[in-house]
Amino acid sequence: MKVAIYNEFQGPISIANVSDPNPSEFGVVIKVEACGLCLSDWHGWMGHDPDIVLPHVPGHELSGTIIEIGRNVKNWSEGQRVTVPFVGGCGSCTYCLEGNQQVCDFQFQPGFTAWGSFAEYVAIDYADVNLVELPDEMNFLEAAGLGCRFITAYRGVREQGKLTSDQTIAVHGCGGVGLSAIQIAKGIGARVIAIDISDEKCKLARELGADFIINATTTDVVQAIKELSKGGVHVSMDALGHSTTCLNSINGLRKRGKHIQIGLMTESHAALPIPMPLVVANELEILGSHGMQAHKYPEMFNFISTTGIILGNMITKTISLQEVPFHLPKMHQNSSSGITVVNSF
Repeated sequence: MKVAIYNEFQGPISIANVSDPNPSEFGVVIKVEACGLCLSDWHGWMGHDPDIVLPHVPGHELSGTIIEIGRNVKNWSEGQRVTVPFVGGCGSCTYCLEGNQQVCDFQFQPGFTAWGSFAEYVAIDYADVNLVELPDEMNFLEAAGLGCRFITAYRGVREQGKLTSDQTIAVHGCGGVGLSAIQIAKGIGARVIAIDISDEKCKLARELGADFIINATTTDVVQAIKELSKGGVHVSMDALGHSTTCLNSINGLRKRGKHIQIGLMTESHAALPIPMPLVVANELEILGSHGMQAHKYPEMFNFISTTGIILGNMITKTISLQEVPFHLPKMHQNSSSGITVVNSF
């Protein structure tokens, strides 16, 4: 099969032919039909993820068709259209038994702990615990947009943030996660303030439902948020992963507000001093959000259907596998709006 592969961190990415994967006894092999290109892939290529063993095939926002199953797989068969969370649970550790596979002690992550889906085929472990069948009305391209973006935003907004229709949320960073959060928040009926440094991304955020947009390059973000929300927002999300966006998110909260950290941070940003006196005085909540469990997908699919969210509206570019070596190293410089998806292998 053809794959996009690198042999050293921050080194060249090439298209190569390698052996087709085989399923483990509890796993499957999926023919990849679409795969999102994500900033997390760039973090992996940079060497920010200790789970990656070289040489490595990245890619984790996949959708496709099962073509082979392991001998102990019970719930799946060849030909089914599926996707998978970017964090897969083992099914037997304490956290999986609690239903929290997104923080599994022995998590399986395609594109990180194992070779990923910038490939014609990908092997997925713990299939019975982690695979998700796609609704008939959802195409592969839309499903790739779920990836680690829509599902992460969904759990962050609904489960961690517990956003309600009478509240206001600020979304810092209007990439895939941020744009997803905006649509989810509007589906709930909340007011949304979207913040980014790109006019193009702010424009798409407005088109997808943001009530207010703030360009952080020309405006005092915290002051603007407090003016627009009359004192601070109920929920605020750092969808980018930067010391500035994190602190702006915390400082823009009303008393007893919730900060949701979704964006990954490199070491240079992760050691920022949290304003703990403010956290204590205002009884703020600081919460992380890391993917979503497979068993929560049906609830999310129903939410998408009933609110009329069109996942395809976030997908602004499609590329071939051959173009991944060009685009992946530049992900951190990406100022264009929307999600890029590989749909030709």
